[in-house]
Amino acid sequence: MTIAKGYSASDAKAKLQPYSFERRAPRQDDVSIDIKYCGVCHSDIHQARDEWGGSIFPMVPGHEIAGIVTAVGSKVSKFKVGDHVGVGCFVDSCTKCATRNVDLEQYMPGLVQTYNGIEADGVTPTMGGYSDHIVVKEGYVLSIPENLPLDAAAPLLCAGITLFSPLKHWKAGPGKKVAIIGLGGLGHMGVKIAHAMGADVTVLSQSLSKQEDGLRFGAASYYATNDPKTFEVLQGQFDLIINTVGASIDWNGYLNLLKVDGTMTLVGVPDAVVPPVNPFVLIGSRRNLAGSMIGSIKETQEMLDFCGKHNIVADIEIIPIQAINEAYDRVVKSDVRYRFVIDMASLA
Repeated sequence: MTIAKGYSASDAKAKLQPYSFERRAPRQDDVSIDIKYCGVCHSDIHQARDEWGGSIFPMVPGHEIAGIVTAVGSKVSKFKVGDHVGVGCFVDSCTKCATRNVDLEQYMPGLVQTYNGIEADGVTPTMGGYSDHIVVKEGYVLSIPENLPLDAAAPLLCAGITLFSPLKHWKAGPGKKVAIIGLGGLGHMGVKIAHAMGADVTVLSQSLSKQEDGLRFGAASYYATNDPKTFEVLQGQFDLIINTVGASIDWNGYLNLLKVDGTMTLVGVPDAVVPPVNPFVLIGSRRNLAGSMIGSIKETQEMLDFCGKHNIVADIEIIPIQAINEAYDRVVKSDVRYRFVIDMASLA
């Protein structure tokens, strides 16, 4: 065992505080990682505050982990000391289930979350990246391209793959019109990635306050959804719409912006019940309403390599770990452009 230093929530109403805990001793197939940076995802807040239910306390959040390999087990072949690596939303998955598909691990039984989960032994709670180091099985460690700075690459491990996966699945690319609802931590990654894939990208945001950023990220068009004319002008325009927002909005108006056979995919989790979907909005143009969640290890590595090739990283604000509670409040208020990243050197 080794002693890790980090920050944890002791219960759903508690502020995050300094916390020391045990990490397992590295096994033959393990990689030991010195965590340099960890992104702050809105799902960290939901789980630390038990807003989704089932939270395990004490909890060390964090699943956008970027760091450097410090040791490898005797059976590790993919990594060596000094490599730049990442850890995303899960650190283990079912390897025995007959239905397992290695390209769809995120949807299979037995997935072990990087934090707020239980390890394969059925007993040990997982602790995440708001800490100084982590020990992870080789098969769940990802290689970060050397040309990407570790701090700005950290959010790719969740925000990046969350957008890359549906964009790839629904074949965003040349000749396709893609709309991104919301220009936040998820949305700004969607604009960058869809643009790099060659799609014609439109941002649909509540106001025009971030228009300059959206166009800089690669959007060809930017519309305010607080203007009713937006939903008139854009009817039937898009092949794919990705909804990144966590607010309860009326999906019907957005579904009407899809072409025949178009798809609206949800990656943001609404914070309240949404208005009912009118079946005729779907039936009238054979439209699809779908959802998507992160990506497999294989797809996440593909995303990282794609981002390395196109020099794509998140726009970030670096904070010390001591500012994490203030950062949580600011995320809830959408007061960040566009992702907080914790500098773990501040733990020293």
